[in-house]
Amino acid sequence: MSGPLIEYVPLIVGVVVAVGTALGMLVLNAMLGPKRTNPSKPLPFECGNTAAGPARNRFHVKYYLVALVFLVFDVEAVFLLPWAVEYRRLLESPVLGGLVLLEALLFVAVLAVGLLYVWKRDALRLD
Repeated sequence: MSGPLIEYVPLIVGVVVAVGTALGMLVLNAMLGPKRTNPSKPLPFECGNTAAGPARNRFHVKYYLVALVFLVFDVEAVFLLPWAVEYRRLLESPVLGGLVLLEALLFVAVLAVGLLYVWKRDALRLD
């Protein structure tokens, strides 16, 4: 094998190894694994409790709202952590340090206004 196809050999070897490993595990499990049947095995399992109701129940929209608010503040932490790490270096320039501090305070203020809005509308109450 020569020419431009030689570049694909590592990719092909990797795919063959991955598929072979997966198939090998499945075959070994089927041959060596325990085969204890029980009438309760195919039933849905919910932390030791029997399933109550259908799996497609509707949830109140406030659960999703709480999840979104959590995500917003999680992303805020992701953005503020690198800022906090680099802030000491940015303080070497008085103009740049003040500008970066103002931007961070504005970012936190916008998120605080959003949280205040959600809080005043009682959107975080799950009852």
